Amino acid sequence: MKIANYAVKNYQFTLTMFLMVVVVGIVTIMTMPRAEDPDMNAPQFPITAVYPGTSPDDMEELVVKPVEKRLYELENVRKINTTISDGLAVFAVYYKYGVNVDEKYSEIVRELNSLKGELPKEVIKLEAQKATPSGTNVLQMALISNNASLDQLKITAERLQEDLEKVTALKKVTISGLPESQVKIDLNIEKMAQMQVSPDRVLQAIQSEIANIPGGSIVENSKSFNILTSGNYQNIDEIKNTIVFSYQGKNVLLTDVAKVYFDYAPENHITRLNQNRCLFVTAAQKSGENIAKTQAAYEPVIAQFKKTLPKNIDLVVNFDQAENVNTRLSGLLKDFIIAILLVALTLLPLGLRAASIVMISIPLSLAIGIILLNIMGYSLNQLSIVGLVVALGLLVDDSIVVVENIERWMREGHSRLDATLKATNQIGMAVLGCTVTLIIAFLPLVFLPEASGEFIRSLPMAVIFCIVASLVVSLTVVPFLSSRILKSHQGNPEGNLFMRVLKKLISGSYSRLLDWAIIRPKTTLLIALVIFVASLRLFPVVGFSLFPASEKPQFMVNIFSPLQSNMAYTDSVSKLIERDLRKLPEVKYVSANVGKGNPRIYYNAIPLNDRTDYGNLFVQLQDDLGADEKINLIEKLRTKYTNYPAATIEVKNFEQGPPVVAPVEVRILGDNVDTLRQIASRVETMLKNTKGTIYVKNPLKNLKSDIKFDINKEKASMLGIPTVSIDRMIRLVVAGFDLGKMTDKEGKEYAIVVSKPHPKHPSLEVFDNLYVNNVQGTAIPLSQVASVRLQTSPVSISHLNKNRLVSVSSFVEKGFLNNEVIAETEKSLAKIALPAGYHFEMGGEVESKNESFSGFGTIILVTVFFFIAVLILEFGTFKSTLIVLSVIPLGIVGALLALWFTGTPLSFVATVGLIALAGIEVKNTILLVDFTNQLRAEGMPMEQAIREAGEVRFLPIILTTLTAIGGLIPIAISTNPLISPLAIVMIGGLISSTLLSRIVTPVVYKLIPPAI
Repeated sequence: MKIANYAVKNYQFTLTMFLMVVVVGIVTIMTMPRAEDPDMNAPQFPITAVYPGTSPDDMEELVVKPVEKRLYELENVRKINTTISDGLAVFAVYYKYGVNVDEKYSEIVRELNSLKGELPKEVIKLEAQKATPSGTNVLQMALISNNASLDQLKITAERLQEDLEKVTALKKVTISGLPESQVKIDLNIEKMAQMQVSPDRVLQAIQSEIANIPGGSIVENSKSFNILTSGNYQNIDEIKNTIVFSYQGKNVLLTDVAKVYFDYAPENHITRLNQNRCLFVTAAQKSGENIAKTQAAYEPVIAQFKKTLPKNIDLVVNFDQAENVNTRLSGLLKDFIIAILLVALTLLPLGLRAASIVMISIPLSLAIGIILLNIMGYSLNQLSIVGLVVALGLLVDDSIVVVENIERWMREGHSRLDATLKATNQIGMAVLGCTVTLIIAFLPLVFLPEASGEFIRSLPMAVIFCIVASLVVSLTVVPFLSSRILKSHQGNPEGNLFMRVLKKLISGSYSRLLDWAIIRPKTTLLIALVIFVASLRLFPVVGFSLFPASEKPQFMVNIFSPLQSNMAYTDSVSKLIERDLRKLPEVKYVSANVGKGNPRIYYNAIPLNDRTDYGNLFVQLQDDLGADEKINLIEKLRTKYTNYPAATIEVKNFEQGPPVVAPVEVRILGDNVDTLRQIASRVETMLKNTKGTIYVKNPLKNLKSDIKFDINKEKASMLGIPTVSIDRMIRLVVAGFDLGKMTDKEGKEYAIVVSKPHPKHPSLEVFDNLYVNNVQGTAIPLSQVASVRLQTSPVSISHLNKNRLVSVSSFVEKGFLNNEVIAETEKSLAKIALPAGYHFEMGGEVESKNESFSGFGTIILVTVFFFIAVLILEFGTFKSTLIVLSVIPLGIVGALLALWFTGTPLSFVATVGLIALAGIEVKNTILLVDFTNQLRAEGMPMEQAIREAGEVRFLPIILTTLTAIGGLIPIAISTNPLISPLAIVMIGGLISSTLLSRIVTPVVYKLIPPAI
């Protein structure tokens, strides 16, 4: 080929380019972004609406329906999930993939801002966020003290927050477990009633003072001046001295009818580390940053801050993702080194000089591949590194084939330069065809849709870039080095000891078996067909599980105390569980959270918010604890807490892949909540009776009790009391009104909250001696126009695309496969009769699988046609193409056997391995068919050409297969369950296809010989 001739004859240029690539590759590795997981920019936006004091029913009517209506009118919205609970609604808006995420985010923010005027004024929060992995915290620290005041902890935490915010690579430095600072205004309702002053007048007076009205600007002479007005409150004395009304000719100040003081909001998030009171400080990393460099930036800041801490406060860094990334990357680097050594061992038959040339192609191809990855915006993460390790076993294939062919020509008596040029020209087109088919095999993985495709995309891209690089290297650098380093064989013409042993095995066993197969072609094909069909029976035995659990030494414990339990009770249960966990030698840290979930420290784990009956423990284990030991510990704890008397305790492992509610999720859609609750109860019973289910959850199982005010509207009207005045008074004495912010001279903000004096968590006593003013200003006892009763209501209401639904879910026990439990569930659902207007829908892993593989069939179909097109271009006949493609089923045999033997279910990543395997099989077969065609074109009889090609090409094929297997072995035996199935599938498939196709392909060639 011309490129090879140019590289050999202009070796100075080739050498210069070679050195440049090595230098740039090293610099790129040192500087490119590093992260644990790939950057994802999914078009998903969580929206939070907070309206304190409202029931789910009121929240649905007043907030959710208007917001859903507005959001559903937007273009390219795929679905909207909404969960409604007391005072809180969480919307999950999913757009179709391919939209501009930043534009859609701006669109949602714009729509929400325009909608705020149409919602109740008391909605204190309506906020959209981006769902990005960069929102996952890379750092979690605990400021620990059992005796420091809350003020002291607050000041210390805010100092640490300010220091960390100066680290440019960090973002969203957040303090958790700290109640909001407030200026509390407790109105003396009785005194105001005597003065006949309504609370509304006081609220209006405070709000008017908070208003910050710009004065505009004026021009004086040649200069422009801005007019600064009074602005809002800057200290508490200004609030106290606010004139709220006039009484008997005198101005009445706020301090005359209310107590004004600094305070903290009621505690809604209790935090502890290892049973010690603390505040958590967390930080996320900006997208595109190198986590190793980020760690180097924040570690000195933390070390310096520790020196300034008072004696009664300690700082513990209990979660540092950089350590996890460094451990994982160093583990993969170790696997990489082992893979290189194994590849080197498989090259021994080539001889020291030839093997050295092939080994030189490894760093060069990898350097080019890493440079291209960086240019295309991919980071160095666990999946891109796995792609590099997979490529390691493939990128030497082209070099092996070229070097082996050069050596064969030299053994036939040609000079070193002549052999290099002629051998490269002979094999060049076949190498090009092999590389193109291999790239085509990985292309479906590049175009996988939805979140799963984006999550895994860096893996196939790493492989493709390295394979393209290996093609260039094998046709330029390898011929150049061969023309300079290889020498004529002085010893045995058959090669070194390893080569002779390998050839003896080929000529001994393979040649005899090939002769037998060629004589009995139909029998051979029948045997191969039986083996293939028999292997397909392993599919149901192996089973399917979309994504495996995480292998990291950490898990979660969820605590659900009895419905409507207060924070104190839930906290007491949490303390008991924490104490049990701290006794275990495997446990390193227990981060306790009551009222909210632990801050987000895992890419697909979204914490729950604002539930008094919920606790969450983030449990971190000793660093050296293995994945199997962790699973055993989780099972032990599940057994212990299955029938815990004080609460429902769920011990959950972290899962890989896109976030799902649970592997098994049954959605029931309909209009009436009571009917949905009845159906959900039947589904819950069915799931509990299904083998393999655990933690069956039915959100409508229990109804909660609310206190309902029945207003006598007729009597209220007669007395001149507007209904809204009654509602506002009730809100005032229970939740209070958040009127705005006070910003002091130091820039610190305080919420201004007006209410009636009551404990942190008010009781029914707040309604004693309560008055409501009529339109004339007369104070009338509330008890005259309203009475109190208990009313039941659902704990939460869920929507899917504006339709009401209930989601009954279940996790799967150890020893059961997800697809088995799901299949059994679907069978049982078919037996449940539903009323008109109600239907079932499977969510969980079923939905995730459908989304992950949606459109995948089309991609595979296009890939098959690409395969055929490339092969027709190379061979010029359909018969040669059919012969090459006939090898694909043979790899499936070994892949399924390998999964069955290792006890690994077929998964998303294993499916990726099957697709990649097809490309490798086709690549090897191209070499055989191409050489057979060449021998026939030179005049050799067909059967002799088949035998000659089989024996000559078997050597480079077996070498390339061994190098691929050598590169994959470290991944296959790794403890990472996400990536090991890929290697297991490919190793098993390579073994079976190499052994079977070397017999089957010649036989198929004989039965349908292509025209030459």
